Amino acid sequence: MSNTAATVWNNCLAFIEDNITSQAYKTWFEPIKAVKLTDSALSIQVPSKFFYEWLEEHYVKLLKVALTKELGATAKLVYVIRMENTYGNKQPFTERIPSSNRSNTQASQNVDVPLKNKSPELKNPFVIPGIRNVKIESQLNPNYNFDSFLEGESNRLARSAGIAVANKPGGTSFNPLLVFGGVGLGKTHLAHAIGVDIKDKYPEKTVLYISAEKFVQQYSESVQKNNRNDFIHFYQVIDVLIVDDIQLLSGKAGTQDVFFHIFNHLHQNGRQVILTSDKAPVDMIDIEQRLLSRFKWGLSAELNHPDYETRVAIIKNKLYRDGVEMPDDIVEFLANNIKTNIRELEGAIISLIAHSSFNKKEITIELAKKIVDNYVKHTKREVSIDYIQKVVSDYFQMDVETLQSKTRKRHIVQARQLAMFFAKKFTKASLASIGSQIGQRDHATVLHACKTVDNLSSTDKQFRKYVEDLQKKLTI
Repeated sequence: MSNTAATVWNNCLAFIEDNITSQAYKTWFEPIKAVKLTDSALSIQVPSKFFYEWLEEHYVKLLKVALTKELGATAKLVYVIRMENTYGNKQPFTERIPSSNRSNTQASQNVDVPLKNKSPELKNPFVIPGIRNVKIESQLNPNYNFDSFLEGESNRLARSAGIAVANKPGGTSFNPLLVFGGVGLGKTHLAHAIGVDIKDKYPEKTVLYISAEKFVQQYSESVQKNNRNDFIHFYQVIDVLIVDDIQLLSGKAGTQDVFFHIFNHLHQNGRQVILTSDKAPVDMIDIEQRLLSRFKWGLSAELNHPDYETRVAIIKNKLYRDGVEMPDDIVEFLANNIKTNIRELEGAIISLIAHSSFNKKEITIELAKKIVDNYVKHTKREVSIDYIQKVVSDYFQMDVETLQSKTRKRHIVQARQLAMFFAKKFTKASLASIGSQIGQRDHATVLHACKTVDNLSSTDKQFRKYVEDLQKKLTI
């Protein structure tokens, strides 16, 4: 049987998956598509120039070995980089990137053409109306910096991308940089750290941090005062725009429209845009598709729950900065018992130090247990996707492998859909991540499953009982 692009690439993926971590495989190889196979040249499609650069820098040897195993010593790899055009025309501009001749790789790219910066000196209506060239305050918190944002497996990609952006704002492939993840994992800290570092390195650049909520409020006021154009002009003179909690634009059509035009202007003129969100772009609801497509142009980097080693490092760093010593067994106890939220972890440390100081008591393991009980008791306990699958499988008297299987038997499909529904409800995982962990499905399947569960819950009494029973089991 003759080889096809898909079979060759799938064989390469099997080899690659065995030689790197599962997180690296999901991030850098699952999004790649095989395009065509010509003689010994395999073309693969990657979603951005950043992807191409990262693969070439970090995985070029692995790719070469995998491809040589499949196609022989003359194997070549061609990258096809697909990026949507910034402009309204439907045909994207295409530019050939010359091959680096590094390990027989080539790349082609659909990109947008940068415009010259034609922005005149414009007034800032939000500082002193009518006054031109007023200095724009960055609204950055200097305490949120890279030194206090400790690197771990859970945040390495986002932190590394943030440092790259700070070194060369607007000059990297990850523009925009969208950092997403659950509550208390450091999105705002990282956004400020990037801005603070840029201001240190490029004091002449105008950097602005703003929450999406404040942006919406400013836009509403500009419409009421009939100075919408001034509002747009103000944001068009920003060199580095940082918008926190961008998902809060959901359902606000007017604000989305104006942000779309501001984003296009900044991007076309080589300015840097940094966004944070509690959801991946694919999971954002009531955000226009044209805006979501912009969010996907650069890099979407997820912040996950910190692992044990990172939690220990965070605690020790916090203690060092506060000039406090704490026994290792108490540090380990805190790290073992507050797992899902960095903000809560630091809050517990502050409470522990305060109790010890105010009551003139030594910091002991008993005091630490008391503090942790207060935090854990009032914290919504996060449930893992693996645990949800186990509970649902047990409820329907099947094993997890059956639940994840490809079978279309009705009771198994319903069990699978319920697992997806509760995974979306009780975890911070993206739809794509949920689908990947529950039988290698895509995000569209998960979205369909959630809608099906909602519909059946309102029309089928027996199915509604399934939902209620499982809800109780998962919230005990």
